[in-house]
Amino acid sequence: MIEPDDRGYVAPGLSTDVDLLEVERELCRLPEVDAARLVAGEHGRLLEVHILAGTGKTPKQIVRDVQSVAIASFGLEVDRRIVSVVQLGDDREPRLPPVGFRPQIDAITAENTGLRSLVRVNLRHEGLDAVGFAEGSVASASRHRLVAVATLDALRQLDPHAECLDLDSAVVVRVNGHDVAVVTVTYVVPPSELVVSGSAVVRGHQDSDAVARAVLDATNRHLPAL
Repeated sequence: MIEPDDRGYVAPGLSTDVDLLEVERELCRLPEVDAARLVAGEHGRLLEVHILAGTGKTPKQIVRDVQSVAIASFGLEVDRRIVSVVQLGDDREPRLPPVGFRPQIDAITAENTGLRSLVRVNLRHEGLDAVGFAEGSVASASRHRLVAVATLDALRQLDPHAECLDLDSAVVVRVNGHDVAVVTVTYVVPPSELVVSGSAVVRGHQDSDAVARAVLDATNRHLPAL
């Protein structure tokens, strides 16, 4: 049995120790990461990942970058729930949405595995691409909500202000002979919450496209004001 040293971590499925110092050094090569500290338990189980970063990316993006580097460079799977990100203001300017921020839908896909469905929504804005994910039941009643959640996930990657958004509802209703996607989104700006709505007519029986457009309709008008 391989025993980890005081900074080593025996990753599941690997025959050698993963040197935590090496992982930390590699993580610090990420443009937004200023410092990294990994903490392992007495049996080599990775317990905590602490990241000190700048403000150029959202915490969720930084966590994804950390996971990608760890798995690609060291075969080390990092649970996003053990990653903490502290962002300090510095001279680097965060990427903020310009006036008239209008992301475009590039693609919407869904993969079903058994009773679970994984939805991906690709957004594009001024040469920047973002892919949002949402996972849930394959039940038809969940489909619209998953598309809306994935759209918000992608939007957060394009606009740091979108971290304050939370989905309230996503439905497709019949209005005067037309199917219309209607989405309500909650803006959480403590101590207040604001619920806004967006809508889009379903075109060519493409419910998912309409739901994503309804999310953008609900957010495009408000995010620049934040």
